[in-house]
Amino acid sequence: MIVGLFNDSFPPVIDGVAITVKNYAYWINKKHGLSYVITPAYPKYKDNEEFEVIRYFSLPLIFRPPYRLGIPFLDINTIKKIEKIPFDIIHAHSPFSTGLLGLYIARKKKIPIVATFHTKYYDDFKSATKSDLISKIAVKLIVEFYNQVDEVWTVNHSTAETLRSYGFKKDIKIMPNGTDFIPPENPQEYREKINKIHNLKEDEILFLFVGQIIKQKNIELLLKSFKILKDRGYHFKAILIGTGKDEKYFKDLTHKLNLDEIVIFTGKILDRELLKAYYARADLFTFPSLYDTSAIVLQEASAIKCPSLVIENSNIAEEIIDGYNGFLSQNDPYIYAEKISQIISDRERLKSVGENAQKTLYKPWEKIVDKVVERYKKILNLQKEHINL
Repeated sequence: MIVGLFNDSFPPVIDGVAITVKNYAYWINKKHGLSYVITPAYPKYKDNEEFEVIRYFSLPLIFRPPYRLGIPFLDINTIKKIEKIPFDIIHAHSPFSTGLLGLYIARKKKIPIVATFHTKYYDDFKSATKSDLISKIAVKLIVEFYNQVDEVWTVNHSTAETLRSYGFKKDIKIMPNGTDFIPPENPQEYREKINKIHNLKEDEILFLFVGQIIKQKNIELLLKSFKILKDRGYHFKAILIGTGKDEKYFKDLTHKLNLDEIVIFTGKILDRELLKAYYARADLFTFPSLYDTSAIVLQEASAIKCPSLVIENSNIAEEIIDGYNGFLSQNDPYIYAEKISQIISDRERLKSVGENAQKTLYKPWEKIVDKVVERYKKILNLQKEHINL
């Protein structure tokens, strides 16, 4: 089987969809056939993957660095190269330039195309344009893209409802995300590594956030909650891993809230073993995002038995049972802070919840991609049956 994976982000641009595409490509290539990733070019970056990455002409996306605006049809030579690949199936992970390129290739070759809806695009457009009208028009165009593909997937039922709220009326298949993390046999060594890097005491409470440093992730609530805890006399450290267009805003807010000695911004961490160590050291993964649909970081945390505190009724809260395999809070900094206070007051319960998170939420990418390929085969068989009618 030869699969084309089309997406607008891929390392060195790191987000949940880029990680998804990378793991799809890796496991398809390793176990099921050949995979190609098609994505916009990134200046001075050289790919070093076990599968082929084909990049096409792009420009900076001014309002959303470090993302790139792909313009495939200004790169005729690359288009010709892609057209020559004998794909069996195309999988688009974005409805924008690269997804449209995937749709073009699929229709030209008369092969099936799957598209996964990953993101709350209305929120993205509203943040960028501050206009309800423009955001609604953009979402209408996005729905039109999904109407043209052969099968639509989302990562959970909550995200399927988000797509339906945009006006999509066709069938939606659920295909969850996974993680490449393998639970460590020696978590204490990982903990000690972070203690050494940040001069932490072994019993010092550590909260962790991993993700893009952007306002949509609700980081302001997180910092205000830390301020409330500090003012109540709690002693702890908080580490925020990631980069994003609002990094300066949140660093300034950290200073304004007098949290400089408590909150640490590490920037982007590409070393997966080092990132695993941060999860192993954290007592609680604090992730109040209302923007994410199915945060891979929750999978990463659960793999390392690090329980998460998320906002109730958010898409990412779908599989979390409060007090059993994670924790839920209302979307309010005072309530979030109070919930943290309750959680850290019972360390044995916290440990038990982390163990349950690993048992119930952890899904390795290998098993997820096995299911993905099984579904690809069904789609291809349905196409053959249709042709033979």
